[in-house]
Amino acid sequence: MKKENNLTRRSFLKTSAVAGAVGIIGTGSAGFLSSCSSGGKGKNIPLREPGTYYIPELPDLAADGKEIKAGVVGCGGRGSGAAINFLNAANGVTIVALGDVFQDRVDSLGDRLKSEKNIDIPADKRFVGLDAYKQVIDSDIDILIDATPPFFRAEHFKYAVEKNKHCFLEKPICVDAVGYRTIVAAAKQAQAKNLSVVTGTQRHHQRSYVESYKQIMNGVIGEITGGAVYWNQSMLWYRDRQPSWSDFEFMVRDWVNWKWLSGDHIVEQHVHNIDVFTWFTGLKPVHAVGFGSRQRRVTGDQYDNFSIDFTMENGIHLHSMSRQIDGCTNNVSEFIQGTKGSWSSNGGHVIRDLAGNVIWEYDGEAEKTEFTQTDPYTLEHVNLINCIRDNKPIEQASETAVSNMAAIMGRESAYTGQATTWDAMTASALDYTPVDMNIGKMDMSGFTVPVPGSAK
Repeated sequence: MKKENNLTRRSFLKTSAVAGAVGIIGTGSAGFLSSCSSGGKGKNIPLREPGTYYIPELPDLAADGKEIKAGVVGCGGRGSGAAINFLNAANGVTIVALGDVFQDRVDSLGDRLKSEKNIDIPADKRFVGLDAYKQVIDSDIDILIDATPPFFRAEHFKYAVEKNKHCFLEKPICVDAVGYRTIVAAAKQAQAKNLSVVTGTQRHHQRSYVESYKQIMNGVIGEITGGAVYWNQSMLWYRDRQPSWSDFEFMVRDWVNWKWLSGDHIVEQHVHNIDVFTWFTGLKPVHAVGFGSRQRRVTGDQYDNFSIDFTMENGIHLHSMSRQIDGCTNNVSEFIQGTKGSWSSNGGHVIRDLAGNVIWEYDGEAEKTEFTQTDPYTLEHVNLINCIRDNKPIEQASETAVSNMAAIMGRESAYTGQATTWDAMTASALDYTPVDMNIGKMDMSGFTVPVPGSAK
């Protein structure tokens, strides 16, 4: 990765008093800070020196340069959104091929590209079926945008790298240990080939998180001693089975509720929050023990709640909580405790000292004044395109693989009722591939809700 310490093309601090309140501020940073107390006494000791960690440049629009052609695999809601994000991120970019297992999804995105962006995808560049990804990648594209159900992403990434394509991979990037090892190997190959790979962990391209990360690296909260991460929300969407759908079609159209396709919501969704902790600390979990259950989910075979205790490499603990049930208290945020204070993203990005005084707060209104583009889903494509055009590769898949595997560890502990370890899980034979996967009828008897422990 490029080592960079400048966040934006312009820099400013809201007040000169901020530097005294929070200690060291990242050099050349558009910090969007506000000082709320005089809590930060003494000089902060950086956790990492500026220049030794990656900070993306996040302008409104990628710099002009060579034309870049993308192909989209997975043309549902997220794939369609990612396609528009990519087109909004730069001038001189286009989409030339589409692929999905279903014709209606391909045509829906093709129609949207025509009506919103005046991009006409011809019939011979609209590919359908389980091998559609190969046909898209083998087309004349520079970037693969992959937003299929998560199960498929590891193999698609492997093939794309073999064919020397840059990649945008939605998160999560794998659902099991076999997929994890595929991702890690392909990421190493991408690095060797100087290919750029950005994943859909968009908080890495969200200015509030980037600035919070810099403050923590600058030592504002001291040494990190633990944290808690949450994705508690109402029940996610589901699809009622239609009479004309085969077993495969039902599961893929309802993919977010099936553990082989989504990895369960702790992997598919909560990976965002776990990823913030592994990113900010630079640590991976070595041990996980947790529990979960299924209370109100309507379709599929996965849980709707998890609670996991992770032990990290240096012995500190992370509590992970995720739930998708209507009528419950919601919270999507992260909290990190340090020896000098704490940081939280709940209701805003705020750092407090040990007495609870706010000593730093990200100023979102200042960001809106300074920038016209504040959508991290678009900014991740801005960064990807700039890295390609500047020939300064970024490779995020190996980093995302850590948080992805952490979520897998937590899930498997909850499913089995047993503790899991990093070493055992990364080396395991865990493979969620159905034994008879095909587009038609499948043996549905194996898709059952996990029950932990031993029955009496």
